[in-house]
Amino acid sequence: MKNKKWLATPYLIWSVAFIIIPLLMIVYYGLTDKEGHFTLSNLAKITTPENLKALGLALLLAFISTVICLILAYPLAMILSQKNVNQSSFIVLIFILPMWMNFLLRTLAWQTLLEKNGVINNILQFLYLPTLDIINTPYAIILGMVYNFLPFMVLPIYNVLIKIDQNVINAARDLGANNMQTFLKITLPLSVPGILSGITMVFVPALTTFVVSDLLGGGKILLIGNVIEQTFKQGNNWNVGSGLSLVLMIFIILSMVFMSKTEKEEGEGDIL
Repeated sequence: MKNKKWLATPYLIWSVAFIIIPLLMIVYYGLTDKEGHFTLSNLAKITTPENLKALGLALLLAFISTVICLILAYPLAMILSQKNVNQSSFIVLIFILPMWMNFLLRTLAWQTLLEKNGVINNILQFLYLPTLDIINTPYAIILGMVYNFLPFMVLPIYNVLIKIDQNVINAARDLGANNMQTFLKITLPLSVPGILSGITMVFVPALTTFVVSDLLGGGKILLIGNVIEQTFKQGNNWNVGSGLSLVLMIFIILSMVFMSKTEKEEGEGDIL
């Protein structure tokens, strides 16, 4: 047993080098000024009107994208869970196949599709239909987020649904419950852990993204991720960028704590 613990050494080295040390650097730069003196002014930069607007917009778009992903993912996950093993495996493979492509390339593809002279508008013009003008708008950003993060909502829900004992559902129907009652009283409560995991996996990257908003927003719509990126790359101000990153990390941690607490309460309710 003692020898097996050494198998975790590569992972520990990786974690220290690429997770712990970068986080410590962010904390150090975020809580110090350029002279290395302790300060909270970098964190206070989030209170400027521009940064508050970017943070509020990022929270709003991330929330909307997460809700849309949940609405789309749950029915799909239910359909997949009701297929036999071979069918569901094939459908899941087809569904996640685009995820094998680079994230940047997938977003660039949507930029090509949605631009004013893009593929979609050319087809609409050919059919004498009104063209779409959503590129460089929040709607395009939401579309890009939903497309890129939808699988992260589907898979956790699907993994939970396939583990639900079919005998429990059959027992509910034998006791007179219809399909809606069975769903609301049995399937939905038992799938809450998957829903919460999916929400976390979608909301966190949607809140921190800057590539989607940069490409599909045309650089005209700034989210907090774009502000942080520009602070690091264009302003070359690691202190302010790290301070804003710390504030964003606080929002992420709070959302994860809330999800964890909700999941724990749901679990205790199921036991009771």
